[in-house]
Amino acid sequence: MTRPTVLIRRYNDRRLYNTRSSGYVKLEDIARMVREGTDVKVVDARSGRDITSVVLTQIIVDDARDRDSALPLQLLRTLIRASDKATHDFVSWYLNNTFELYQKAQETLRSGFSEARSAASNPLEFVRRLLPLPGEVPPAHSPGSAAVAETGEIERLRRQIEKLEAQLAAHRGPKKGTRKRKSRVSGPG
Repeated sequence: MTRPTVLIRRYNDRRLYNTRSSGYVKLEDIARMVREGTDVKVVDARSGRDITSVVLTQIIVDDARDRDSALPLQLLRTLIRASDKATHDFVSWYLNNTFELYQKAQETLRSGFSEARSAASNPLEFVRRLLPLPGEVPPAHSPGSAAVAETGEIERLRRQIEKLEAQLAAHRGPKKGTRKRKSRVSGPG
């Protein structure tokens, strides 16, 4: 579910006005909204031009100045060198794809934590999803369905090994020490 974009207007006096909350905001407020996952669009109030990237860059610069947590120098140099359109487009494409991968990795990590929390809060249900009772069919897309399939494969291989061992034992004949011995009848002695 996508959240609507918050529109911020920047006036000539550099004041920022949040049209959703009908109030003025600071760069720190915009940074907080972005960190919380809100899409923010900043436009120049007079011209209507989108200046979101300029404002977000200002937030990054201010943050780096306050915390000594600037972007890596190599990245900054690359961004400055990317002054021609083709290089700029490539760097933008690369960074966007890298951030998408990062977000997907974060989401995977979050869902893994969610799964771990679920297992910790209700371990019996979690184990039951991984290893259903005999006759139960596990849900096809449950987190444990791969483990269940693997467990079924292991069980199938175990039965096949037992069958092969039985055939090998039958082929060899009875094991030593298991043959019936003829008893000698001893005469009177």
